[in-house]
Amino acid sequence: MKQQWLMLLCATLVLTGVSVRDGHAADQPGKEEKKPAILLVTFGTSVESAQAAFRTIERRVKAAFPKIEVRWAYTSKIIRTKLAKEGVAIDSPEMAMARLMEDGYTRVAVQSLHMIPGIEFHELYANARLFGQMSGGFEKVVISKPLLVSNETMEKALQEIATRVVPKERKSTEAVVLMGHGTHHPSDAMYSALMYKAQKMDPNMFVGTVEGAPSFDEIKDALVEKKIKKAYLIPFMTVAGDHAMNDMAGDEPDSWKSRLAEVGIEAVPVMKGLAEFPSVADMWVDQLKIAMAEL
Repeated sequence: MKQQWLMLLCATLVLTGVSVRDGHAADQPGKEEKKPAILLVTFGTSVESAQAAFRTIERRVKAAFPKIEVRWAYTSKIIRTKLAKEGVAIDSPEMAMARLMEDGYTRVAVQSLHMIPGIEFHELYANARLFGQMSGGFEKVVISKPLLVSNETMEKALQEIATRVVPKERKSTEAVVLMGHGTHHPSDAMYSALMYKAQKMDPNMFVGTVEGAPSFDEIKDALVEKKIKKAYLIPFMTVAGDHAMNDMAGDEPDSWKSRLAEVGIEAVPVMKGLAEFPSVADMWVDQLKIAMAEL
């Protein structure tokens, strides 16, 4: 008899625990459920001037969702560590998700601020989904897409660059060179697709990458062949951070600006990240609106 009572007690405790975890504060039936939260996730930057891009995005997001909690996370551990030494604490996506869960949010839209669905986006997608699958976790997690996910978004991004980012004084005989990051992920092929679309839009607009294809050497050779004498260098990135400052516009011999000068081409860097332009930032906001509707 004693053993039966013990088994009954254990079963009661287990069932009670399950109801509390799965019910999200089931012991407080009158408690009002929190609104969904938004988590903006980017690679990150430690360059102060580049933060202008993030401020633009945050303003646009808060304008679209004025009463929704908005938080940030950086995927780059190197940048998070560097900022921490400067007294600035930025969470990883996983830590930010854990904090939202601890704070009682049950539905979260995770907006990727990456340019393409590369390695970092897929890692974010895989890990964020797990938070929606764990016992007692979020009721729903929606991971929204990066900037470029279709022919339409690629064409729109190029059009926005041509009309709003390229300096007005640029002549049609002068080149526009967009510097993407590049990736070892298969999505690196999107940069070649962008190059194709850019050339159809403007024969003197080129797309190169720091770590992928098309390479800078390919772009440089094309500029020389076309006898281009002046090229505007524009970071095809969320922010004009370290890559833009050093790889693109730096004074070191291996920068794009310096290497173009070696072959007689004047390079004019445009030091603004794409997210600094409200019309481009709104492309991410449009993706976020779709995600929020799913919540």
